[in-house]
Amino acid sequence: MNDTLPKWVDILLIPMINLALALFVSGIVVALIGENPFEALAILVNGAVGSAYGWGYTLFYATNFIFTGLGVAVAFHARMFNIGGEGQAAIGGLGVALVLLFVPWPHWSLALLAATLGAAAFGAAWASIPAYLQARRGSHIVITTIMFNFIASALMVYLLSRVLLVPGAGGAPETARFAEAVRLPSAYDIAPWLGFRRSTPLNISFFLAIASCIFVYLLIWRTRLGYEIRSFGKSEPGAIYAGISPFKITMIAMLISGALCGLMATNSVMGEAERLVIDPVQGAGFVGIAVALMGRSHPVGVFLAALLFGVLYQGGAEVEFEIPAITREMIVVIQALVILFTGALDNMVRLPMERLFLSMRRKPEAPMPTRTEEKAGS
Repeated sequence: MNDTLPKWVDILLIPMINLALALFVSGIVVALIGENPFEALAILVNGAVGSAYGWGYTLFYATNFIFTGLGVAVAFHARMFNIGGEGQAAIGGLGVALVLLFVPWPHWSLALLAATLGAAAFGAAWASIPAYLQARRGSHIVITTIMFNFIASALMVYLLSRVLLVPGAGGAPETARFAEAVRLPSAYDIAPWLGFRRSTPLNISFFLAIASCIFVYLLIWRTRLGYEIRSFGKSEPGAIYAGISPFKITMIAMLISGALCGLMATNSVMGEAERLVIDPVQGAGFVGIAVALMGRSHPVGVFLAALLFGVLYQGGAEVEFEIPAITREMIVVIQALVILFTGALDNMVRLPMERLFLSMRRKPEAPMPTRTEEKAGS
């Protein structure tokens, strides 16, 4: 968090300016292919938040991004760049599947508690290996977490095609469907009067994501451990001088980060697919990096950034359907522009804002007295 700027500027205003710039450039790209950018924007917004159907998918995507964004944010506070959210979320899905397939849970509430523990434990375990390699062997966390994404993908292919494959299911790389007793209540089950359909993927995991935001806030800003994580991230030599163990903070921060990424599986595996499929993450681990950057690693910012990317995902699908000239690749370009302006080009907006607020804080110096005033005073 930047001490020069007020929190509302750092978390809200600057990301909003970056978003406006990204949308402006995106509008130019849309205009260059001969389409009306205002019409495309209207379709995007209406498709994402203009109906209960749109909200159901927007909040479903946002739930995934909240989990992975929080995971990346916790690692950021310890000055570690966890790019392994994809693999940690996938292995978290394995934990959910094992808990739900081999234990006959009588009710979804008990199953959700067990699945939450399984997803967090498996995600944390997968993150612990790169964490240990950095803490004890000096291996760079970026390299090892990227490598473990590929290892997790290969492991999932093997398990779903050889070990957990359902006999006689046509060879589809997926597990058996979970029991009906563990099916999570969807938005249709909770609030059908709002217009949600039975097919709405939004489920009760959304509230688990909100609880995770509260947990991360309390952890980072209201506990001694959170203070140690932030101190280590600000200055490792200073933290060591204060008696903070680099090994301890590296391991704990990455364990929490991996656990949060793994929790995404409660939404995508238990809540939506209701079975473990070959790719339950679908890029949400990488989107979590952009969400953490745009949200300035603060839970409120992460929540809002996740909601924005949920809008882009759902609204982008509607734009692709309504305007064939705007292909899926174009939607990816628009998402990439948002990431570009909120990440790589963040200082283009941040530095002028810092100079502006710094100049506003400076008190004007008193003018030097003239020679006439000095004589009058004497």
